[in-house]
Amino acid sequence: MERTLWVVGLLAFFVVCLWLMYRAWQKKATRQQARIGELPTVPAELGAQLLEPTTGMYLGSTIAPSWQDRIAVGDLGFRATAELTRFERGILLERDGATVIWIPQESVTAVRTERGHAGKVMTENGVLVIRWTLPTGTEIDTGFRGDDKTVYPAWTAGAADSTRVTTGDDE
Repeated sequence: MERTLWVVGLLAFFVVCLWLMYRAWQKKATRQQARIGELPTVPAELGAQLLEPTTGMYLGSTIAPSWQDRIAVGDLGFRATAELTRFERGILLERDGATVIWIPQESVTAVRTERGHAGKVMTENGVLVIRWTLPTGTEIDTGFRGDDKTVYPAWTAGAADSTRVTTGDDE
């Protein structure tokens, strides 16, 4: 009987911990909502495709310059397999099981590689990070770990005149 009570007690403690983590995530999303606002919608005309689609893992978006301050609003904080494509008018990030992210070209402030992003640490220059400005004026970093990292130089060098392009840690 004593063992059963311990098991039930530990199970109840585990459920309470899960509930508290969920509540903390919801409160973080509420606090961030005003800073994030509405994301840009995908335009009907994307322009010419500048880079071939790159498959990989969307690691999440963080509030710049912190690489660990994950955004909890909507589904921006959840990892997903994704495909990243660069067009004349911006960058299209199509995620499996999540909403599409459109990053307008005029919003991009930097495209660089980093060692880590959103709590995920890789080898040196293992993560492609796109820094961009939301319509609310908040700067965020969107992290992408490509299946083929040999395409990163094309991404970091493929920015338009209005984009500051860097590699490595620029903070």
